[in-house]
Amino acid sequence: MSRQPASGERNARDAPPPGLAARQLAVRLVAGVLVNRQPFEQGLSESSARPEFAAVEPRDRALARAVAATALRRQGELEHVLSAFLERGMPPDSGRLPAILLTGAAQLICLDMPPHAVVDLAVETTRRDRSAHRFAKLVNAVLRRVAERGKALLADQDRVRLNIPGWLWHRWSMAYGPDVGRRIAETSLREAPLDISLKPAGDADAQAWAERLGGRLLPTGSIRLDPHGRVEDLPGYAEGAWWVQDAAAALIARLTGDVAGQRVADLCAAPGGKTAALAAAGAGVTAVDVSAPRLTRLRENLQRLHLTADVVQADAASWAPGATFDAVILDAPCTATGTIRRHPDILRLKRPEDVGRLAELQGAMLSHAATLVRPGGLLVYGTCSLEPEEGQHQIQKFLAAHPDFARVPLAATEIAAAPEWITPAGDLRTLPFHLALEPDTLSGLDGFYAARLRRL
Repeated sequence: MSRQPASGERNARDAPPPGLAARQLAVRLVAGVLVNRQPFEQGLSESSARPEFAAVEPRDRALARAVAATALRRQGELEHVLSAFLERGMPPDSGRLPAILLTGAAQLICLDMPPHAVVDLAVETTRRDRSAHRFAKLVNAVLRRVAERGKALLADQDRVRLNIPGWLWHRWSMAYGPDVGRRIAETSLREAPLDISLKPAGDADAQAWAERLGGRLLPTGSIRLDPHGRVEDLPGYAEGAWWVQDAAAALIARLTGDVAGQRVADLCAAPGGKTAALAAAGAGVTAVDVSAPRLTRLRENLQRLHLTADVVQADAASWAPGATFDAVILDAPCTATGTIRRHPDILRLKRPEDVGRLAELQGAMLSHAATLVRPGGLLVYGTCSLEPEEGQHQIQKFLAAHPDFARVPLAATEIAAAPEWITPAGDLRTLPFHLALEPDTLSGLDGFYAARLRRL
């Protein structure tokens, strides 16, 4: 007598309903971050090589990304709602059930998707998931209640406090004051727009490109777009007219001034925005990064942009080229808390102890980078972190230990920055709520710190 297949096995053989692959991918991405502690972008990139996701259409991939990013960004408030309908809490050993419920709730509460479709696809996702298939009825019951009452449960809640980890909230309040700390937190929970940097051109050309792309020319010279559709499909991408780079990150290379004909080392260079800016400005650039895959992406970008650089795979903390440079830029590894708008997984992956650990690494890398600067040359240090230990405290300690270097204060006009982005000491400090524009979807900057030093 032949064995009858279980319901989960039968469903696994059925033709998948429209939209299922996008939901399954979203669940996998969220579980990758929360369970496996895998960076979101890494999980999205690796999913392309998995047989079950290799054929996912670009539109569905974009949907999966939006759903997963929203679930990670708004995890605190979503869990607050879900807990009201899980009387005994989340079942133990439930596999991807938490990710299924989070992505389902995100679609219902945050993205306003049709409840019937959301619930049905979440149930189908559960049935086809080996780790969670026995919870299909639970998913159905919980998400139906979320659809009915979820938003009402959030009416009197401080959503910002629910979503921002307590240690980050405390840090930002202490470093910037309670009011500014809240503004940082609020803005960090919004999706970032898409910024691009043009290859050198006149102002008229920049405005023409902004109009052609349907974007907005920023005071800094970047062009800002709504992040919809594939970047590769935009005008100018294939011919190498521009590259993607947050408007704040685009300022860092400008701290070196006129680099035409100079030798510049770009340490921790991938994915290559600073390298491209420096090469396009006429510098002879040596781009150094420890990651082979990230350097592959850098080379591809340079090729598309018709730019050249000497690309070196090496650890910037110990790289010894046997020569010095006119300028060295160190965009040091950091907690990246200034980029949460783009990378909401940072909220879930970073821990308080990461700040001190990375600050120690940054100090060592900065001291080594100093040995690569010729007398009279410039050293630019930058991080995309909001934490003082990774920014101004590093420079204070460095200058105290290296009397052969001196700070070169910035003027806002040098780099097309707003005056409030320059600290009293003359360093660059952007915050996520800077560059407030209308509509809100076009507002904000990554949080960056950068300082310029000269070797005496």
